[in-house]
Amino acid sequence: MLRKPAAAGQFYAGTREKLKEEIRRCFIDSRGPGSLPEKGEMKLGVKGAVIPHAGYMYSGAIAAHSYKAIAEDGFADTFIILGPNHTGMGSGVSLYHKGEWETPFGKVPIDEEIAKKLLGGIIDMDENAHRYEHSIEVQLPFLQFIEENFSIVPICMAMQDVDTSKEVGEALARAIKDSDKRIVVIASTDFSHVGLNYMNSPPRGKGVDEYAREQDKKAIDKILEMDPEGLIERVYSERISMCGYGCVAAMLFAVRELGARNAKLLKYGTSYEVVPGESCVGYGALIVY
Repeated sequence: MLRKPAAAGQFYAGTREKLKEEIRRCFIDSRGPGSLPEKGEMKLGVKGAVIPHAGYMYSGAIAAHSYKAIAEDGFADTFIILGPNHTGMGSGVSLYHKGEWETPFGKVPIDEEIAKKLLGGIIDMDENAHRYEHSIEVQLPFLQFIEENFSIVPICMAMQDVDTSKEVGEALARAIKDSDKRIVVIASTDFSHVGLNYMNSPPRGKGVDEYAREQDKKAIDKILEMDPEGLIERVYSERISMCGYGCVAAMLFAVRELGARNAKLLKYGTSYEVVPGESCVGYGALIVY
């Protein structure tokens, strides 16, 4: 099976050379880390990351912070990528279990061995959820920019409650423990969506960017505390319009079981910094180790 790109030419450049230059600019941008990634040796032992998934012009420089940290910590053999389901297609938790995914940089294989271990319980074998979904796809060119040889396990989550996130996270931890590969779990999410475009107005007297930052700090604090249950509770109680909160929670459940004890915020930014207007989306780059 070959999953063709759905977001190329929209969320990121549609040709190899233009994409390469676009990602290069993300790394050296003033909102980015300021330099290109160089592969290093494992020091921190990064087990998970939170990375945004908007169009590269908005969130690519923020995402570059997480990818630079992943590269400098030794990269990985396999990346399990958890993304929210924006399309409504497919099952509640959908695993793309075999074949390859294509971007303008080439094809990336599915780690079918890990995928097979994950199937069952709440995790279904379902390609339909991935057909037009961008949240996982937009992560691949950044990984390919750093290294050609790696595999992925894409999981699309429409259900993001505590029980679902915990079950997914526990399944990931079991599969990773049972493998001798270096595996990193990426949670793909944007943070608050505020303003007219999202039918989510800030309180009277507050700008969309100010409100997004306030709301996002509440969620980021829980990630930094390594508290997946608290993250989901806070998203619900504070009405934080974060699209992949369950993906982040599942990643935290998994990597806590694998021994991760620390989370670090590398960079926070918003779409308002790029295009000021009546709407704003928040983006955070974090690593967990």
